[in-house]
Amino acid sequence: MSKRKKSRNIIIIVVVALLVFRLLLPTIVKNYVNKTLENIPGYWGHVNDIDIALIRGAYVIHDLKLDKVNGDNNIPFLNFEKTDISVQWHSLFKGKIVSEIEMYKPTINYIFEEQVQDSTQPSEEDWTKALTDLVPIDINELTINEGKIGFMQFNKDPNVDLFLNHIQLTATNLRNVVDQEKKLPSTLHASAKSIGEGDVRLEGRLNLIKEIPDMDLDFKLENADVTALNSLTLAYAGFDFEKGQFDLYSELAINDGYLKGYFKPIFTKIKILDSWKKEDSSLFKKLWEGFVGVFKFLFKNHKKDTLATVVNVEGDLNDVKSSTWGTVLRIFKNAFIEAYKNDINRDIEFEDASIQNE
Repeated sequence: MSKRKKSRNIIIIVVVALLVFRLLLPTIVKNYVNKTLENIPGYWGHVNDIDIALIRGAYVIHDLKLDKVNGDNNIPFLNFEKTDISVQWHSLFKGKIVSEIEMYKPTINYIFEEQVQDSTQPSEEDWTKALTDLVPIDINELTINEGKIGFMQFNKDPNVDLFLNHIQLTATNLRNVVDQEKKLPSTLHASAKSIGEGDVRLEGRLNLIKEIPDMDLDFKLENADVTALNSLTLAYAGFDFEKGQFDLYSELAINDGYLKGYFKPIFTKIKILDSWKKEDSSLFKKLWEGFVGVFKFLFKNHKKDTLATVVNVEGDLNDVKSSTWGTVLRIFKNAFIEAYKNDINRDIEFEDASIQNE
């Protein structure tokens, strides 16, 4: 056999081997991912399919599901319809090998009882580590399209069911590839619809490289139908709303593990229903009805028909505190001095979150 013919045969074998490997690669990766998901203690996971795009250095995971195993039942936890994981090519020119992830219709169901139970039994092999292992290089950019987060609690009567849907989120420069001199080099922009069709906006600057991330966040939830909160208020306070509007504003800053911020809930033109059973004529029922009615009458701003307060939070992240009396005093301020404006206060700066300012 001539050298030319021998070389040609070697080339053909290599090409065929590469083609076979390329054809088998999605199956190999799929098996690896499923094995990773199956080995998460207390969970059952599976992916339906995986596509490989070698030219752009990417792979696409279809229908990733992760359920919490509770006895003989599987409780849906994560459902990611489509996740595109690829190399961020423009970061290579800055000497950084990082990835970008784009997610389509991811759903997370946070079940309070299950998460509390897990938090009391920490494991090094939890689901967050397993999912992180599916991404071979650090994530520098994250995009979420049409996401949904649900919060459910089943040991209350009625069951609590809260959610955010239509989530659109973009987080950039998470690994600080650019703007390396900035204290908060990463940006976060998000919007969503809440229960009651409220409009949600979240804007922020971050530094996620630190062990305790630094951040400066502004949050708005506006124009929500307050009756959507009835499962929460019935479960925890024994009353529900007939009508009204709910807004929530917040600014939070974390600087070197020290947090400072506030939450400002505002209820507008609300009417509270008697949610007790008609046959219940106990003294406690009557006292509670009277308390709710008097509280609403005394502590709302009658000029603007609002009931509002500000809950300040400040301190080390291991010991965050809020002042109960401060919250009550701010209810009086809204009722008798001036109504709180329906917007963030814009009075929390990142530099304000410092233990030196205590």
